[in-house]
Amino acid sequence: VCIAEGYVLADPRRPRRFTPDQYLKSQAEMAATFADLPEALANSVAIAQRCNLVIPLGKNYLPDFPTPEGVTLDEHLRQEAAAGLERRLATLYPEAAQRDAKRAEYVARLEFETKTIVQMGYPGYFLIVADFINWAKRNGVPVGPGRGSGAGSLVAYSLGITDLDPLRYALLFERFLNPDRVSMPDFDIDFCQDGRDRVIDYVKKKYGAESVSQIATFGTMAAKAAVRDVGRVLDLGYNFCDGIAKLIPFQPGKLITLKMAREMEPLLAERERNEEEVRQLLELAESLEGLTRNVGMHAGGVLIAPGKLTDFGPLYTQAGADAIMSQFDKDDVEAVGLVKFDFLGLTTLTILDWTLRYVKRLDPASALKLETLPLDDKPAYDIFRTANTTAVFQFESRGMRDLLKQAPPTRFDDIIALVALYRPGPMELIPSYIARKTGRERVEYADPRLEPILGATYGVMVYQEQVMQIAQVIGGYTLGAADLLRRAMGKKKPEEMATHRDIFVAGAEKNGIARGRASQLFDHMEAFAGYGFNKSHAAAYALIAYQTAYFKAHHASAFMAANLSLVMDDTDKLRALYDDAAAQGLVILRPDVNASNHRFEPVDQTQIRYGLGGIKGTGAQAVESIVAARTRGGPFKDLFDFCRRVDKRLVNRRAAEALIRAGAFDAIDARRATLFASVGIALGEAERAEASVSQVSLFGEDAGQALAVAREWTEPERLVHEKASLGFYLTGHPYTAYADELASLVRQPLSNLQPKKEPVLIAGIVTALRAQTSRRGKMAFVTLDDGQGSAEVVVFNETWDAARALLREDQLVVIEAKIMQRTGEGGEMQGLRVIAEQVYDLAAIRKRYAKSLRLACNGGANAERLFELLAPFRSGSCPIVVEYRNQGIGGEMELPQSWRVDPDEALLARLRDWLMPENVRVVY
Repeated sequence: VCIAEGYVLADPRRPRRFTPDQYLKSQAEMAATFADLPEALANSVAIAQRCNLVIPLGKNYLPDFPTPEGVTLDEHLRQEAAAGLERRLATLYPEAAQRDAKRAEYVARLEFETKTIVQMGYPGYFLIVADFINWAKRNGVPVGPGRGSGAGSLVAYSLGITDLDPLRYALLFERFLNPDRVSMPDFDIDFCQDGRDRVIDYVKKKYGAESVSQIATFGTMAAKAAVRDVGRVLDLGYNFCDGIAKLIPFQPGKLITLKMAREMEPLLAERERNEEEVRQLLELAESLEGLTRNVGMHAGGVLIAPGKLTDFGPLYTQAGADAIMSQFDKDDVEAVGLVKFDFLGLTTLTILDWTLRYVKRLDPASALKLETLPLDDKPAYDIFRTANTTAVFQFESRGMRDLLKQAPPTRFDDIIALVALYRPGPMELIPSYIARKTGRERVEYADPRLEPILGATYGVMVYQEQVMQIAQVIGGYTLGAADLLRRAMGKKKPEEMATHRDIFVAGAEKNGIARGRASQLFDHMEAFAGYGFNKSHAAAYALIAYQTAYFKAHHASAFMAANLSLVMDDTDKLRALYDDAAAQGLVILRPDVNASNHRFEPVDQTQIRYGLGGIKGTGAQAVESIVAARTRGGPFKDLFDFCRRVDKRLVNRRAAEALIRAGAFDAIDARRATLFASVGIALGEAERAEASVSQVSLFGEDAGQALAVAREWTEPERLVHEKASLGFYLTGHPYTAYADELASLVRQPLSNLQPKKEPVLIAGIVTALRAQTSRRGKMAFVTLDDGQGSAEVVVFNETWDAARALLREDQLVVIEAKIMQRTGEGGEMQGLRVIAEQVYDLAAIRKRYAKSLRLACNGGANAERLFELLAPFRSGSCPIVVEYRNQGIGGEMELPQSWRVDPDEALLARLRDWLMPENVRVVY
């Protein structure tokens, strides 16, 4: 109760809503409690005896799918699939002769699949899925080409459920629907994130809202969460509980219980033995482990029942939410026979949709379509080859980029393989794959019949489908039986494996392979089967990856504008995409109240206009108001005009100030500080004007509108304001003002740090700071940015204590740091580790490292003014060197020691105002 309601257990003020008597009592306890009301007990027993609910299990209930009059579901599936196949063949093979040559192969596969689907009783399922997918496509909701094993079905391809030709890429129907193992088919469908709810609404209208719902999920208390929750209500302190929780090991994909954790981590068991608080904490946490913590909604599961859902199970809705969910989770709804349809949202589909719209806007004559993109485009493969894969689906991670550099794809099959390989299990196959693809290892096959199966992956078993095909070709299995073999290999059950080994070896002998070689091949298959990946899923996602690479290669401004628009609320991602766009030569134009809309939009092939929605403090409704006012009345003339015309309930002072700080008014008036100081005046004028509309109509607009008087921001100040509004520096970088001065002192730019034995100086602007306490004491992670790159610097203990005042966001710092190469357990390189030893601000750097202050001026004519400026700063140790020019004669002289100064920023500012910045240099 305390965990759920946020109370501390020992708090005497917390409400006590429950008593020790509130539990399920025995029959004897109930009789004793209600001894004075024996009739109540008797009535309860009578009611219980009348309750007789039997929930039938093991039968599936599909909604009725309407078919033309007189046409059965089976016939309708055959008709729709056959017609769809003809449409697909016309696209795949535009030439009639080639189409006729290929037709027999496709028709035979289609007939086999259709026969299997009908025999297993699933025509309705395929038709239902095809119906809502094709509705989505007709109504502008992008749908993914496929997901999971469903992409292996030609019927699905013909009906429009998937968009990948399974025959072309050797995808197997039996991997999806196995005639030898009756189980419900399960299509996972990716929809554009923006349109997913529209498709669910369509389904509700078609089958009735009372027949459609989403599915509840129950979050349980795992070991780490239980420790933290229990520690919080025991008031043990965050750091203490966090330390215990961190002792619980983590293994991806494996649930570690507290019992397992004690065995795996000796320190945890030791602390439990020696510390009473730890013992109490773990004892209570273990009693709660596995209990339901919260109720949520399944990410994509949608139920469609043949009648009211309440006839099949209980429903639930969260407070304040509209969505109705089943109280059964996904396993229970399937047990009672309800069929789950997976409606998943994929943001990459949204990006592709926006990109196509932008391309069409830039070139109205464009006939570009995703389904007709050539899969052999060299510029698209160059994106992969150079690992230029920021924003390329599935290929953005550092590890995937490293893989691309080692094994650059040259054909679509290579992209499929890379998608499949870069997974926790198949990763072990990567070294062999790379060696074979690059020719360092010979590609060999145990039997010539394996080459058509393994040739696309250079002899390496990458896909589950390859294991199935080998079982078919060599072991004599049907593909249905081969799928059962694949499953058995994945589960590694000794008895099943022994049975399958005998079957495989016997079949191989019939096919001319010696018993010993067949057994070796089975061992090889068994070893690889545990790592194999579903090729159908890999192929579908490889297609999306290729599409994103194609757009990045050919329509970069449209593609990057779409990507930037999608991450407007995530500053880190926005900055990463901005940097990538700039690296491609694209120009991101500043936001403009007279030109920008909500999203980022391409202006032409090389320019993108910043979206107003990417400015912090605005919001979608405020932007809509600005765009609507501009559409109605034309461009805004000035700040006063802007404030008069927008809806002040939506575009308030904070929003107007954010727009000014971001530079969105620069095209009207570039004096940002002046406009910023005038927002209150302009909003006040607008409110007065609205209150006296009749006076305005009689006497015209007030010509006396005047902006506030304000000192304009310096370049660094302007950029700091810009970053506050946008999340990063757009029109410049604060480090630029110091880059020339520090160039001779800071030799390693952050974009090209190299490991060194001795400490080096690095410099940049602090853009992020995260402090924490570890076992080693206080520490901080500081992100530095120099406009060309960024680096995370670790600051430990004493260094952190000494430098805390200097390490603030937007502050320039120079850090003396150790740069070391990190390596993994296997010795592989894992990036750099930068550890601070000393932190300086610019004043300290100048005082410590400056060799001289060099001034260029016109000799005697300026001597008097020079000494006047230097006089207040004569107490330092930095020599002054004057480079002079006088009547065609030039030279330099060092002023006497008594004129040495501290190169203070105030002195430098005065000298730069007088001599111009380029004539004042600090030399290190």
